[in-house]
Amino acid sequence: MGHLTFSQLTFDDLQGWSADDHVAALTVYAQSYHACVENGDLPRPDTAGDQNSARRFFETYFTPTLIENGQTMLFTGYYEPEFLGSRTRVGAYQFPIHSTPTDQIEGETGFSRREIEEQNVLDHQRLEIAWLCDPVDKYFLQIQGSGKILLQDGTVMRVGFAAKNGHCYTSVGKLLLAKGEITPENISSDAIRQWVNDNPSDGRELFWKNESYVFFKELTDLPVDKGPIGTTNISITELRTIAVDPDFVPLGLPVWIEKDGLRPLNRLMIAQDTGSAIKGPQRADIFFGSGNVAGDLAGETNDGGRMVVLMPKQVVAAQMNGRV
Repeated sequence: MGHLTFSQLTFDDLQGWSADDHVAALTVYAQSYHACVENGDLPRPDTAGDQNSARRFFETYFTPTLIENGQTMLFTGYYEPEFLGSRTRVGAYQFPIHSTPTDQIEGETGFSRREIEEQNVLDHQRLEIAWLCDPVDKYFLQIQGSGKILLQDGTVMRVGFAAKNGHCYTSVGKLLLAKGEITPENISSDAIRQWVNDNPSDGRELFWKNESYVFFKELTDLPVDKGPIGTTNISITELRTIAVDPDFVPLGLPVWIEKDGLRPLNRLMIAQDTGSAIKGPQRADIFFGSGNVAGDLAGETNDGGRMVVLMPKQVVAAQMNGRV
């Protein structure tokens, strides 16, 4: 990792800044402001009356700042999946998702994925909150960290991240790339799913190489039309939320993104989430929404570009004066 640098830009340097929907961005920022009250540096949001006033708020209280450490920018995507499931183990529904074990202590390492799924070490605790009919669905639900489970009676169960088992995350996509099973041009969640379906025994072993295991909780008070809960403990917003590395980008801050690729995107986002694979100042995960279409968009996102953090002007001034 190279030396960390901070470059102050102007809003004229941001590609497409004037064309964005600043009212939409300010609405999401306001939600984060109230959720991130511990970050006393966040400017209090104005009431968004129109585009001009919303844009003026950001330009008045923030300074575009490019934070770099020599690594290339990488945008990926995530989404809230929807899977068929059951509250009970019946018929094809044989693959459980679990609530947090009573002996799982924050910061400590628990059973590995293999031990949980092959040796059934959690069975005696009766932690199953739902059963899915496809082990690949279960795996991708854990990768995304939240989801909707479409139950047999027509109702929807919302589940969200509760805890992890403490083991390190390993990307199965990168493992398949290293083995030459998938090419860099074709890597996607669909490609991984297809490979596992074509190679079920090897697929199970592949998943076990990622020893990280996610536990869930049912979100009974989250309306179906709202986004899943992010790290700031509020619903995240389609194409306005990004997951960042909080060691470099404080949660709650606005972040301007300029994503390259087949579907370029220049947009003001809000840092509302984190992810175990999101590390570094030029690394972000874009939330694309819920369902299969969002999943396709998220799965194909593996693009360069840059992101520019809108730092509060009072923080920039303090840094220049050597107080931070």
